[in-house]
Amino acid sequence: MTLPFLILETGQPVASMRRHRGFPHWIRVAAGLAADAAHVVDVEHGAALPQGGRFAGAIVTGSAAMVTDRHDWSERSAQWLRDAAHAGLPLLGICYGHQLLAHALGGEVGDNPGGREMGTVELQLQPQAADDPLFAGLPQRFPAQATHLQSVLRAPAGATVLASSAHDACHAFRWGASAWGVQFHPEFGTTHMHGYVRARRDALAREGRSARQVAAGITATPHARRVLRRFVRHARTL
Repeated sequence: MTLPFLILETGQPVASMRRHRGFPHWIRVAAGLAADAAHVVDVEHGAALPQGGRFAGAIVTGSAAMVTDRHDWSERSAQWLRDAAHAGLPLLGICYGHQLLAHALGGEVGDNPGGREMGTVELQLQPQAADDPLFAGLPQRFPAQATHLQSVLRAPAGATVLASSAHDACHAFRWGASAWGVQFHPEFGTTHMHGYVRARRDALAREGRSARQVAAGITATPHARRVLRRFVRHARTL
């Protein structure tokens, strides 16, 4: 029997994008998972984390929350992730999930000194990515969708930083053999990214940036999506 994947739902999309459903649906579809191949737990609203459940792996969604706020649900999830990582469960944290996983494993999360990173950004792979199960063989530079204010400022001890952008030195890391965090959104298509830019146009204007210019730079990000699908395939082999 093929084991399902656990999706930890840590937040909701911006209000204007909820007509397209939520992060777990976007992730499941982008990952190529059937509806019955994913089990969603809404930790943000107090759903209990599974104890001893059998899953192929776990994926942690993005959120509008901040890891540094140390919400009770977030800290409980961090403890669960810490235990799961040490137990060897394949893990993939996305955006907030990336930061939460880093925090859980002893890294440092905080406001990015450069402020907001938003839009289609160029990632640069680090040399260590050459033999990573999720990143090996991808172009040295490729585009990805991103929207965040906080970042992993210090990766957990023993972690390998796999990718960076001009704005963020830790856009992806691997801890151990089967736990990854990615600051970018591999589940975002251009529709999702355009929706987020529209929702943040006033904030961008306050920061001296043009939402129109950010939107003009949005492109498809197929290599970023491959990272998500590779996680699913790799987790099923472990």
